[in-house]
Amino acid sequence: MHKSLVVACTVLAAAAAHAQGATFQTASLTPETAWVAARAAMESCRGQGYQVGVAVVDRSGLVQVLLRDRFAGAHTLEVASNKAWTAASFRSATSALAIETQPGRPMSGLRSLPRFMAAGGGLLIEAAGASLGAIAVSGAPGGDADESCARAGIKAIADAIEF
Repeated sequence: MHKSLVVACTVLAAAAAHAQGATFQTASLTPETAWVAARAAMESCRGQGYQVGVAVVDRSGLVQVLLRDRFAGAHTLEVASNKAWTAASFRSATSALAIETQPGRPMSGLRSLPRFMAAGGGLLIEAAGASLGAIAVSGAPGGDADESCARAGIKAIADAIEF
Protein backbone atom coordinates (compact mmCIF):
# COMPACT_ATOMS: atom_id res chain seq x y z
CA MET A 1 0.00 0.00 0.00
CA HIS A 2 2.80 2.44 0.88
CA LYS A 3 4.54 1.72 -2.43
CA SER A 4 1.31 2.45 -4.35
CA LEU A 5 0.90 5.74 -2.52
CA VAL A 6 4.45 6.79 -3.40
CA VAL A 7 3.90 5.90 -7.06
CA ALA A 8 0.58 7.78 -7.13
CA CYS A 9 2.14 10.88 -5.58
CA THR A 10 5.02 10.76 -8.05
CA VAL A 11 2.62 10.50 -10.99
CA LEU A 12 0.50 13.38 -9.68
CA ALA A 13 3.57 15.56 -9.11
CA ALA A 14 4.83 14.85 -12.62
CA ALA A 15 1.39 15.63 -14.08
CA ALA A 16 1.23 18.91 -12.16
CA ALA A 17 4.70 19.89 -13.35
CA HIS A 18 3.76 19.05 -16.92
CA ALA A 19 0.52 21.05 -16.70
CA GLN A 20 2.42 24.11 -15.45
CA GLY A 21 4.71 23.89 -18.46
CA ALA A 22 1.84 23.60 -20.93
CA THR A 23 0.97 27.30 -20.91
CA PHE A 24 2.70 30.61 -20.32
CA GLN A 25 1.82 34.24 -19.77
CA THR A 26 3.26 37.27 -21.49
CA ALA A 27 3.05 40.96 -20.77
CA SER A 28 1.86 43.31 -23.49
CA LEU A 29 1.64 47.04 -23.93
CA THR A 30 -1.83 48.49 -23.76
CA PRO A 31 -2.84 50.45 -26.85
CA GLU A 32 -2.81 53.59 -24.71
CA THR A 33 0.78 52.98 -23.61
CA ALA A 34 1.85 52.23 -27.17
CA TRP A 35 0.20 55.48 -28.27
CA VAL A 36 2.05 57.47 -25.58
CA ALA A 37 5.37 56.03 -26.80
CA ALA A 38 4.59 56.75 -30.46
CA ARG A 39 3.44 60.27 -29.71
CA ALA A 40 6.55 61.03 -27.61
CA ALA A 41 8.82 59.73 -30.39
CA MET A 42 7.06 61.88 -32.97
CA GLU A 43 7.21 64.95 -30.72
CA SER A 44 10.93 64.39 -30.11
CA CYS A 45 11.59 64.35 -33.84
CA ARG A 46 9.27 67.27 -34.46
CA GLY A 47 11.17 69.27 -31.85
CA GLN A 48 14.34 68.67 -33.86
CA GLY A 49 12.65 69.75 -37.08
CA TYR A 50 12.07 66.22 -38.46
CA GLN A 51 8.81 64.99 -39.95
CA VAL A 52 8.58 61.24 -39.33
CA GLY A 53 6.48 58.13 -39.24
CA VAL A 54 6.41 56.08 -36.02
CA ALA A 55 5.31 52.49 -35.47
CA VAL A 56 4.83 50.58 -32.23
CA VAL A 57 4.35 46.83 -32.50
CA ASP A 58 3.57 44.14 -29.97
CA ARG A 59 6.06 41.39 -29.11
CA SER A 60 4.94 39.43 -32.20
CA GLY A 61 5.54 42.36 -34.52
CA LEU A 62 1.89 43.25 -35.08
CA VAL A 63 1.27 46.98 -35.35
CA GLN A 64 -0.45 48.58 -32.37
CA VAL A 65 0.08 52.24 -33.28
CA LEU A 66 1.12 53.93 -36.51
CA LEU A 67 1.58 57.72 -36.67
CA ARG A 68 2.71 59.93 -39.53
CA ASP A 69 3.48 63.59 -39.07
CA ARG A 70 1.80 65.88 -41.60
CA PHE A 71 4.80 66.32 -43.92
CA ALA A 72 6.53 62.97 -43.42
CA GLY A 73 7.19 61.05 -46.61
CA ALA A 74 4.72 58.42 -47.71
CA HIS A 75 7.38 55.73 -47.32
CA THR A 76 7.91 56.44 -43.61
CA LEU A 77 4.93 54.38 -42.45
CA GLU A 78 6.06 51.21 -44.18
CA VAL A 79 9.70 51.70 -43.22
CA ALA A 80 8.84 52.39 -39.55
CA SER A 81 6.53 49.35 -39.44
CA ASN A 82 9.22 47.13 -40.94
CA LYS A 83 11.90 48.47 -38.58
CA ALA A 84 9.63 47.81 -35.59
CA TRP A 85 8.78 44.31 -36.89
CA THR A 86 12.49 43.59 -37.33
CA ALA A 87 13.39 44.80 -33.83
CA ALA A 88 10.57 42.76 -32.25
CA SER A 89 11.21 39.65 -34.33
CA PHE A 90 14.95 39.55 -33.75
CA ARG A 91 14.82 41.06 -30.24
CA SER A 92 17.51 43.50 -31.25
CA ALA A 93 18.00 47.12 -32.22
CA THR A 94 17.91 47.51 -35.98
CA SER A 95 21.14 49.52 -35.86
CA ALA A 96 22.92 46.43 -34.50
CA LEU A 97 21.31 44.25 -37.17
CA ALA A 98 22.43 46.73 -39.84
CA ILE A 99 26.02 45.99 -38.83
CA GLU A 100 25.64 42.24 -38.30
CA THR A 101 23.94 41.67 -41.66
CA GLN A 102 26.44 43.51 -43.87
CA PRO A 103 27.46 41.61 -47.04
CA GLY A 104 30.02 38.94 -46.21
CA ARG A 105 28.88 38.62 -42.57
CA PRO A 106 27.41 35.30 -41.34
CA MET A 107 23.93 36.83 -40.92
CA SER A 108 23.89 38.67 -44.27
CA GLY A 109 21.22 36.33 -45.62
CA LEU A 110 18.66 37.87 -43.29
CA ARG A 111 18.49 40.91 -45.56
CA SER A 112 16.58 38.84 -48.10
CA LEU A 113 13.69 38.24 -45.69
CA PRO A 114 10.48 40.10 -46.45
CA ARG A 115 9.98 43.00 -43.99
CA PHE A 116 13.56 42.80 -42.68
CA MET A 117 14.79 46.37 -42.33
CA ALA A 118 18.53 46.70 -41.65
CA ALA A 119 18.58 50.42 -40.85
CA GLY A 120 18.81 52.22 -37.52
CA GLY A 121 15.69 53.49 -35.83
CA GLY A 122 14.00 50.36 -34.45
CA LEU A 123 14.31 49.50 -30.76
CA LEU A 124 13.02 46.70 -28.58
CA ILE A 125 10.73 47.74 -25.72
CA GLU A 126 11.60 45.68 -22.64
CA ALA A 127 10.72 45.66 -18.96
CA ALA A 128 11.94 43.32 -16.24
CA GLY A 129 13.73 41.22 -18.83
CA ALA A 130 10.57 40.66 -20.87
CA SER A 131 10.04 41.82 -24.43
CA LEU A 132 6.88 43.90 -24.69
CA GLY A 133 7.22 45.00 -28.31
CA ALA A 134 9.22 47.47 -30.35
CA ILE A 135 9.13 51.07 -31.53
CA ALA A 136 10.60 52.48 -34.72
CA VAL A 137 10.94 55.82 -36.41
CA SER A 138 11.53 56.67 -40.07
CA GLY A 139 12.08 60.01 -41.73
CA ALA A 140 14.72 61.77 -39.65
CA PRO A 141 18.05 62.31 -41.40
CA GLY A 142 19.67 58.95 -40.71
CA GLY A 143 19.23 55.94 -38.47
CA ASP A 144 20.93 57.58 -35.50
CA ALA A 145 18.38 60.42 -35.47
CA ASP A 146 15.51 57.95 -35.94
CA GLU A 147 16.84 55.88 -33.03
CA SER A 148 17.17 58.95 -30.80
CA CYS A 149 13.49 59.73 -31.31
CA ALA A 150 12.52 56.10 -30.69
CA ARG A 151 14.47 56.23 -27.41
CA ALA A 152 12.42 59.28 -26.42
CA GLY A 153 9.30 57.20 -26.98
CA ILE A 154 10.56 54.45 -24.69
CA LYS A 155 11.63 56.98 -22.08
CA ALA A 156 8.10 58.41 -22.05
CA ILE A 157 6.65 55.06 -20.95
CA ALA A 158 9.54 53.74 -18.83
CA ASP A 159 7.82 54.34 -15.48
CA ALA A 160 4.56 52.80 -16.70
CA ILE A 161 6.12 49.56 -17.96
CA GLU A 162 8.51 48.76 -15.10
CA PHE A 163 7.19 45.83 -13.13
